Amino acid sequence: MSKISLLLIFSFLTLSPYMQAQDLKPPVAPKKTKTLEKHGHQRQDDYYWLNERDNPEVIKYLEAENAYCDAVMKPTEDLQNKLFEEMKGRIKQTDLSVPYFENGYWYYTRFEEGKEYPIYCRKKGKMEAKEEIMLNVNEMAVGKEYYSAYVAGVSDDNKMIAFAVDDVGRRKYTMRFKELATGKILADKIENTAGGATWAADNKTVFYSKQDDVTLRSDKIYRHTIGADAKTDPVIFHEKDETYNTYVYRTKSKRFIIIASSTTLANEYQILEANQPNGQFKLFMPRERGHEYSIDHYGEKFYIVSNWNAQNFRLMETPIAQTAKENWKEVIAHRADVLLEGIEIFKDYLVLEERMKGLNQMRIIEWKTKKEHYVDFGEPTYAAGGAYNPEFNTSKLRYGFTSLVTPSSTYEYDMATRQKTLLKQQEVVGGYNASDYVQERLYVKARDGVVVPISLVYKRGITKDGNNPLLLYAYGSYGYSTDASFSSSRLSLLDRGFVYAIAHIRGGQEMGRQWYEDGKFYKKKNTFYDFIDCADYLIAQKFTNSDKLFAYGGSAGGLLMGAVVNMRPELWKGVIAAVPFVDVITTMLDESIPLTTGEYDEWGNPNDINYYIYMLSYSPYDQVEKKSYPNMLVTTGLHDSQVQYFEPAKWVARLRELKTDNNLLLFKTDLQAGHSGTTGRFKRLKEEAFRTAFMLNLLGKSN
Repeated sequence: MSKISLLLIFSFLTLSPYMQAQDLKPPVAPKKTKTLEKHGHQRQDDYYWLNERDNPEVIKYLEAENAYCDAVMKPTEDLQNKLFEEMKGRIKQTDLSVPYFENGYWYYTRFEEGKEYPIYCRKKGKMEAKEEIMLNVNEMAVGKEYYSAYVAGVSDDNKMIAFAVDDVGRRKYTMRFKELATGKILADKIENTAGGATWAADNKTVFYSKQDDVTLRSDKIYRHTIGADAKTDPVIFHEKDETYNTYVYRTKSKRFIIIASSTTLANEYQILEANQPNGQFKLFMPRERGHEYSIDHYGEKFYIVSNWNAQNFRLMETPIAQTAKENWKEVIAHRADVLLEGIEIFKDYLVLEERMKGLNQMRIIEWKTKKEHYVDFGEPTYAAGGAYNPEFNTSKLRYGFTSLVTPSSTYEYDMATRQKTLLKQQEVVGGYNASDYVQERLYVKARDGVVVPISLVYKRGITKDGNNPLLLYAYGSYGYSTDASFSSSRLSLLDRGFVYAIAHIRGGQEMGRQWYEDGKFYKKKNTFYDFIDCADYLIAQKFTNSDKLFAYGGSAGGLLMGAVVNMRPELWKGVIAAVPFVDVITTMLDESIPLTTGEYDEWGNPNDINYYIYMLSYSPYDQVEKKSYPNMLVTTGLHDSQVQYFEPAKWVARLRELKTDNNLLLFKTDLQAGHSGTTGRFKRLKEEAFRTAFMLNLLGKSN
């Protein structure tokens, strides 16, 4: 940062109405009391006004917080730059994804040195053929602070693509179409879509979903004919239940187009032959509360992964013409100790993706002989799963594998010979030796006796004397399992003596479906308790101590951060909460906010007084007290469509008002981005370097 820009920051800090007179005093948000009442209970919200996105006073406050954050972090600029160059230096800048073959073409994505965005390409028949560039996002993104674009679908005749563009970060995509032979972008322009495009077999019909303007719920499926005015596109299906989202896709066999309706605890599907795009969709079976399932097609049958009388799911099959549940036949039975997560169908093989003892498994079954075996991954903690496998008639399975010490790898596995071939492994530029690092899988007995896994990694040679800095990460919601994966940028922490740990807490699904059930609704606090118990265990085992222990979580994991700093503020040296969901009650009572109605089956509906009381007891914003809090860094995006920016803004304002300590509280808003942060592979590294510098600075490390 130049001397001039630094002077501008300090001038802003002095002149802003939110600042006190002394240098580097944090902003003070004005209190504008609003009383919120539900079930006869009143809550006073002094910062409710911060939800006015278009209010200039709100923007000025966010800018003041950014200026304060930048000024406080000014002494770490050299460290941030050093970290950024380290992280950037490990990335192979000119790189190519593993090509996959589909419908006569090899498809791949490549990056060029110094460029932020991908280039989507293909070659006909063989990789030695001439390259066709479908989209060069670098050219498209010129002059844009935020830009997300990708190929959403290729027509069956390979002549045209649909592509989606979002240049705000709100996840409202504009759909366009391009003739690949000529490079011509057609006049067709469909705005406010969810980003997906499903081609019918006639090469001129595309199905897509649109979002409600206010809630951003994907609620309508449309049919578009190339060349027609998008404003006249007919609505094929309207999902009127506000707790459901709807989307459309095509089966791997390409025979059927599927309209899916989904909420947290239920699914429903409608099917249509892809060669009859103007036909009527047929209901697969009526929705049932609590019935979660997915469908795929093979031959003359549909295959269904279902939790019907099967908490950990089972596999069923049914004839195409008889999809009612009474016709379903069991293929793979329910198992109490194995979670069935999904399937991949090939001509001669069925692949089951399972989870056993918290770890991914891939089970191969030959259709004819029913012989089966598992793929051997060979490490104690890892992440593995099927890659993109569009071809039916092959014995080759593509899968991805990574661990805390193994860079992201793509393998080709011959299901007949059981031979695996490494197609590509993420290259760590400058050299990387996995044997320089140690990964472990630990098991912690939580306060109620349940055993919680922890995956961790550190530089070989560290001493477990209680003096190591440690970063503990978790998510713990929606049944999302957090598996152990590699990060080249994480090496900047490990090489500076950090231990990195993942707590596989309840609310995820690592240990089976019950693991999720035991971390939601009236059991949500198990998620927070598990995280705290894991932290206490790591201290007891002398991996770290409270003066060197950091915590990090984002989105629903940001809720976790907000809860644990309220419950055990003294446990942490520093906490990073990214796009945190912290104003639980107010958000879940406002059905105009994106995602709210679809979340009732995750958190509960506070219109029910019992849920209201329970949710209120842990809602981070409502539970802020007059006491000491740890050092904290809170980040958000102004255009976030998942967790609105005003949740962390209000939380920080209340923390500033009530906290009694002198610890750092920094709030950084990306005024150009949404829930996923900035776009561009190098811009993201600047954010990571900033977070890393925040932690190192608190430890007194300047290098």
